[in-house]
Amino acid sequence: MRTEHPSIRPLAATWIVAAWIVAAWIAAAWISIGRAAPVQSRLPALRADADALLFSAKSFAAAMLAYYIALRAGLPKPYWAILTVYIVSQNSAGASLSRGVHRFAGTLAGAVATVAIIPCFVNEPIVCSAVLACWIGLCLYLSLLDRTARAYAFVLSGYTASLIGFPSVFDPAAVFDTASVRVQEISIGILCAVLLHRFILPKRMTGQFTARLSATLRDARRLAGDALAGTSGPQIRRDRDRLAADLLALQGLAGHLPYDPVPVTPSRETLQLIHDRLARLLPLATDVEDRIHALRTGGHSPPGELAALLDGVGRWSATADAAGRDAVAVQLIERARTARMRIAANAATAGDRIAANLAGHLAEMTGLLHECDRLERSLARAAVRSPDAASHLRSGRATGYVYHRDPWMAARSALGAVVGIVVGCAFWIWSAWPEGGLAASILGVCCALFGNVDTPAPNVVKYMIGSVAGVAVSLVYSFVILPRVTDFAGLVAVLAPAFLIAGSLQARPPTAFMALGITLTIPILSGLGATYAGDFAGSLNSVVALFAAMGFAAVSMSLFQTIPVDAAIGRLLRLNRQDVRRRALGGGPDEAHWTSLMIDRTALLLPRLRLSGKPHPDVLDDTLHHLRVGHAAGRLHRAIRHSDVNDGGSNEGRIGRDGFELLTAIALRFGPGYRAGPSDAVALHRRIETLMARIADSPIKDRVQLLDLLIDLRFALGPGGAVTWENGR
Repeated sequence: MRTEHPSIRPLAATWIVAAWIVAAWIAAAWISIGRAAPVQSRLPALRADADALLFSAKSFAAAMLAYYIALRAGLPKPYWAILTVYIVSQNSAGASLSRGVHRFAGTLAGAVATVAIIPCFVNEPIVCSAVLACWIGLCLYLSLLDRTARAYAFVLSGYTASLIGFPSVFDPAAVFDTASVRVQEISIGILCAVLLHRFILPKRMTGQFTARLSATLRDARRLAGDALAGTSGPQIRRDRDRLAADLLALQGLAGHLPYDPVPVTPSRETLQLIHDRLARLLPLATDVEDRIHALRTGGHSPPGELAALLDGVGRWSATADAAGRDAVAVQLIERARTARMRIAANAATAGDRIAANLAGHLAEMTGLLHECDRLERSLARAAVRSPDAASHLRSGRATGYVYHRDPWMAARSALGAVVGIVVGCAFWIWSAWPEGGLAASILGVCCALFGNVDTPAPNVVKYMIGSVAGVAVSLVYSFVILPRVTDFAGLVAVLAPAFLIAGSLQARPPTAFMALGITLTIPILSGLGATYAGDFAGSLNSVVALFAAMGFAAVSMSLFQTIPVDAAIGRLLRLNRQDVRRRALGGGPDEAHWTSLMIDRTALLLPRLRLSGKPHPDVLDDTLHHLRVGHAAGRLHRAIRHSDVNDGGSNEGRIGRDGFELLTAIALRFGPGYRAGPSDAVALHRRIETLMARIADSPIKDRVQLLDLLIDLRFALGPGGAVTWENGR
């Protein structure tokens, strides 16, 4: 830094040599990828290592550029530019720009809110702290409800209010200046991070998305193939779970695509169309599996044309060549539709109706997979979807991914954060702790950054472990190395080893929080200000405040913000049943929205089930059961209402009345506190049989559709989807 010690330049030279060694390590990793290409088992790990090291090098370069600009601009705390770079930087150019845009928006909103709050409570520090805590809680609440890339803006709004606001509680006159320079420092960090990741060996999000989409489509065809083969048990469950997780991962990547540095990004409608088709495929595969199982085990011989169709669709779905699939898909769809109409027209038994229903589902499944292939190719060509891209599946506008949002759980977490921050601030104010403002700001940051999961305390602990290493390195830098550095080039050289290693750890999800503890601690405690000011007592007080705040945050979040994993699972299942009841009564969203919502809930259940200490063998099957019943009941409600109006009065409304009574019974079955017994299921199946017989004998024009929907409902209601069908009409 700005001290003159010519006699100790050999030490700086030593650190420069160390930095060059790290740089050589990065280069060697890149070279090793080419040499290790034949070693297929090691290639993914080597590529991940190289990506992490490249990310680290670019992040460090961006941090040093931002620091230099902030120094030249004369900003009082230029290390904030370094912190911002490491908070904003992501593994892809699109994600870095997305995160940078949302961080700037959140920082600006948080700074404005802080400047508005602090002067209003000049003589009431506890009230001022409580209002700031409420703002942080509101931002956390909104981020938990949003669940998209935009949620980061809400997180950073609360984060910024905490960092600027609490240290200004007893110095309100400086709050505007503090907010102004903080926005400038952060803006410099955002700009440098975005530029470096966007123009220096950029890793494009579009390539990651298309690769993940191809893998997802392979998983979808595997699920379809297993369903057509009649596979049941753990294998098809794994296929369904994998597809649900794939859809959530795709949506996470798609949120950053508009920010990717490519000439043309996929249109939002195309992405929504792909999601809608893959989402519908998940329950549809189970529908097909159930019909095949019922025909094989119920004494019903499928017609010859249906057996041939099943074989054809199975071979088609297993075809690796996309062009080969295209040539056959349209023919299979027409064959399935023709078979459905022919079998339905001559249906005399329950087996015939199941066969007709199965043919219709085969047409839909083939169409979904075919359409996904075409949409994938349109993305690969970076072209707009052709006008007839959804000609055989068009059913209105695309819905896209639907996020599960739970205002009650979000409010619970936000209120817990408010309580924890207020308690911490009360201790600070009543004890007159000089470093309490810093501790309160760190506490607020922890609540904002880590409060978006069910159990945030473990992430705080990981961050604390990283901070321990960061403090140790910072003290060495601050009192051993930096006093001997005389120019900016030497400073960059001595900082390189620590930041390059920590940056490579930050690029790996298992160590990301720990690495953040290092990269966010070193710039502050090392005294990377405009001039060197080694203050051991001040550093020690800051360290005490840091760990006191993080320790209190871990305890507070364990008490007030932790949602037990089994409670979260139970909450999702209760909401499923509640929504099934609403759909049976004619409420709730449309079919595409409902399907996507339930798949998101399935994706949320998967990690929670892995964390739960209790066995939950049937939770995912229950969720699929709820999805199918809700889908069938909602469609049946709408169809019966329409048919009741247009049956010409020949049934005196009996079909409508019986249908609505059936749906009301289903709604009661999924109501709160209802305990279903075996006789209830039998009674529902009898009511469905009676209604099917009445519809089959009626002259209404929609009877084939109504019979199909009742078959769907009965399979969905049956245990495991398999029910015993009588041979009569």
